[in-house]
Amino acid sequence: MSYYAPRQSRLSVRPRARDSIFAGGGSEWHGTDPESSFSPDLLESVLAMEDCCEEAHEAQQILRNGTFDLPRMTRVLGNQRVFLLVDEGTVEKYKADLCDEIEPQITELTSRAEKGMKALQKKHLALHTKVETAHSRPQPRSAPGGTNRRLQMLMKQSERLEVQLRELESEILTMEAAQRRR
Repeated sequence: MSYYAPRQSRLSVRPRARDSIFAGGGSEWHGTDPESSFSPDLLESVLAMEDCCEEAHEAQQILRNGTFDLPRMTRVLGNQRVFLLVDEGTVEKYKADLCDEIEPQITELTSRAEKGMKALQKKHLALHTKVETAHSRPQPRSAPGGTNRRLQMLMKQSERLEVQLRELESEILTMEAAQRRR
């Protein structure tokens, strides 16, 4: 048999925070000598449990000290808005640079749209005169279907050109309005 030397519980050295549930303070149940009334294994188990509880309490304290500021830090780190204050002169400079960069492109696109609109207007007038002349000419009786088909195609083409003309006009008006806003 090995010699067993029980160690003193760290908790029994300190004053206890709670009182015993036994009327006499529990001394009659334990006896004065811990070795006399309990087996050494039970006493060692109690001491080991006290050590575990103490370690768990210390770990809890360390965790609490490390995380007590978590809600505030979460709020601070969760903020993703960054405000940059710039004076009005800088804003005006960048606005002017942007206008200088974009204005030639807008002018080029506007001139292209105007040229395209003029070409479409000429086409529209030419087709319109063709339709007028086709209406004014008497139709030959030998091929009524061919002339009617050509007339219908010209009328559809005229309608498509009118739609394109309206689209280009609205696009030009939009570009001019955008240019005036600057």
